[in-house]
Amino acid sequence: MKTKLIGIFLSALLLSTTLSTATALRYTTTQRGIQEQLTHNDVPFDRLITILLKIGHFPSMSACIIKNTTVVWAKGYGLYDIEQQKQTTEHTIYVVASITKTITSTALMQLYEQGFFHLDDDVNKYLPFHLRNPNFPNDPITIRMLLSHSSSLNSDPLYYHWLNYSHAPPIPWYPSPWLEEYLLPGGAFYSPEIWSTKYHPGEYMQYANANFDLAAYLVQLFTGEPFHEYCSEHIFTPLEMTQTSFRLPDLNIDDVAIPYVYQNRTYEKLPYYQLLHYPVGGLMTSVDDLSHFLIAHMNHGVYNEIRILQEETVELMHTIQPPGNTYYNFRYGLGWMIEETPIGNHVYMGHSGDIPGVHTRMFMDQSDNTGIICFFNSDRSTYVKMFISTMIRNLLFAKAEHLS
Repeated sequence: MKTKLIGIFLSALLLSTTLSTATALRYTTTQRGIQEQLTHNDVPFDRLITILLKIGHFPSMSACIIKNTTVVWAKGYGLYDIEQQKQTTEHTIYVVASITKTITSTALMQLYEQGFFHLDDDVNKYLPFHLRNPNFPNDPITIRMLLSHSSSLNSDPLYYHWLNYSHAPPIPWYPSPWLEEYLLPGGAFYSPEIWSTKYHPGEYMQYANANFDLAAYLVQLFTGEPFHEYCSEHIFTPLEMTQTSFRLPDLNIDDVAIPYVYQNRTYEKLPYYQLLHYPVGGLMTSVDDLSHFLIAHMNHGVYNEIRILQEETVELMHTIQPPGNTYYNFRYGLGWMIEETPIGNHVYMGHSGDIPGVHTRMFMDQSDNTGIICFFNSDRSTYVKMFISTMIRNLLFAKAEHLS
């Protein structure tokens, strides 16, 4: 049995090293046999996932697989509360980090459909303060640039104000006046490094969380509602996402995964925390709930006969936006990461997320309309952990081929 598990593990390494490799191997007879052994039967698959979680120092994982408009497989592995020995299921609630950006972009694009703005409008048409990159003061920043990370905001500095351990939304000083204090010269939290000195707005994709702070602020300005209330009314409720919230007090704390960091050969428990920038990375949900949202995007804006976006809007969000630069291994639509593989014409679309004690992935493969979601309650802080989480994502897509 040990030899068999080692063989399975080594096969998985070959299968999952990169997405392009995984795609290429699908077209060889030998590797199809390996996939069959790994993914068609739950017993070897479960054993392999358990081994990978242990190697990656992830205490738990909750995952699901979607085909077309249906969840065809869902499962939890490991413990989401080590001290209390609580077993993970597909209903366990996790903070999902930057997957939240897909929710925020969906909220804003719902208002786009209602005519509140045009994507290429200057944001200063709507903001109560004047926003420009001080290095390029004559260049407008548009809403399209915010949603595609091409506004010329840089990756956020180390002291970007993330954690807030005491307060659930609404937060009186966020998003305003915090945004003014962070983005405008002379502000209490301002640093010149937040703005690119090399690229004009619209010239280059540079991932920066503050783009989505601004996007959420626009939702509030257009509707007069706090962002979390708008999302609850127009996204979570119609999609029957009953275990989903930006507010920890709204959820059953006993069902929420504890975040852990692995240090000094042990799991260190972090306190439950709320994010100040909750529209950027603070959504709390289960894979069961989030599957409803992903199905809506896979199904042209519809879940269970409820439409949250028009088909043309979904297609626009899933289209690589100008300038379309590759950032690490992905490009960007409107709130959605897009990975194109060089072999097999596979396009992986969705988002990943990382904050202390949390790593998440939500992606769909447009070539066969499959989707996967997986949440971990430890972050992707080492190369080994990054490799393991990528391997698991690829194995979930491979398993999807054998489900109906």
